[in-house]
Amino acid sequence: MTLPNKLSLVRIFLVPVLVTVLLTRFSNPLALSIFLLASLTDWLDGYIARRSKQTTTLGKLLDPMADKLLISSALISLVEMGLAPAWMVVVIVSREIAITGIRSVAASQGVVIAASRMGKYKAVSEILAISFLILGKIPFPILGNFPLGHILLWVAMIMAIVSGIEYVIKFNQQVKLTS
Repeated sequence: MTLPNKLSLVRIFLVPVLVTVLLTRFSNPLALSIFLLASLTDWLDGYIARRSKQTTTLGKLLDPMADKLLISSALISLVEMGLAPAWMVVVIVSREIAITGIRSVAASQGVVIAASRMGKYKAVSEILAISFLILGKIPFPILGNFPLGHILLWVAMIMAIVSGIEYVIKFNQQVKLTS
């Protein structure tokens, strides 16, 4: 069990803590701190794994699963709290499930579809959107006081769609499906 894999497990174990704090409305600053700590482990596990050459098969499975669990759980909790539109969350979560399926099919054929730059931008936009949604309705004056978290969620959703299309194109180029 490498340090990067342990960090992915920490992220997974923080998910129920985050959801509990969010849904009990115990403390938005505490929820934000938990979410940002979990998000930091995502960056840190990848950085350590690459730098120390500790990439493992387990890590290649665990890290993206932990990411999807964190982002999906946070977004679904925000819908329950009335802070995020359900339809937007469904689009983002559906993209995550579809790309996981595509990557699994590719992996079964020995093909790794690596994370793209757009996928990384999508992840950052999701983290920003969730962070501002947790903080509440912070107005964005330029757009008539429309909440900043909602603007960032639009950006995250659009990036999710674009990066999802990018993954489908890569999948079609790299994987030969037989009927």
